[in-house]
Amino acid sequence: MDQQFFDRNSIEVARDLIGVELDVSGLGGIIVETEAYEPDDLASHSFRGPTPRNSVMFGAPGHAYVYRSYGIHWCLNFVCRPGSAVLVRALQPVRGLAEMEKRRGRADPLLLCAGPGRVCQALGITIEHNGLSLFGPPFAFSPPQVPPLIVTGRRIGISQAVDQPWRFGLSGSPYVSKRFVGRGVPAP
Repeated sequence: MDQQFFDRNSIEVARDLIGVELDVSGLGGIIVETEAYEPDDLASHSFRGPTPRNSVMFGAPGHAYVYRSYGIHWCLNFVCRPGSAVLVRALQPVRGLAEMEKRRGRADPLLLCAGPGRVCQALGITIEHNGLSLFGPPFAFSPPQVPPLIVTGRRIGISQAVDQPWRFGLSGSPYVSKRFVGRGVPAP
């Protein structure tokens, strides 16, 4: 994965991230759920333009945008074209389970990374990761072993533009933060 991968519409990137393995400092798993956010999207942090908080979203594609949600949880996003990003909503944990369990204070693998706050807590993502390039340590990516079946649905946890079907998931995965309705379709 290179800058060209991220220098696209966030909806395409969000879809294409399903099944990709994400590694952060030796911990990680398969991305099973994402959400796309575009610059003209009322639910996007970039909708009203650049601010100190969202400035990374207006920089080069392929950087981490990390913010705190509800003053409690860190959320990891991947910057795409200016003003757009993809939120990593859930992972199927694969590497470093013992460390993830320790950080999360629980052993149930289905709950280790099911939700953006849990992903960040399990992987140790904090504001220190904000603005870091995705093309080197601590980040690493591996493509899917087989083309994934992908399901789509409405984004969750937002109050604006809720009807956009910009939430993507790995069909049948028990590791998503909230079940999808409908059948999967092959990735393009």
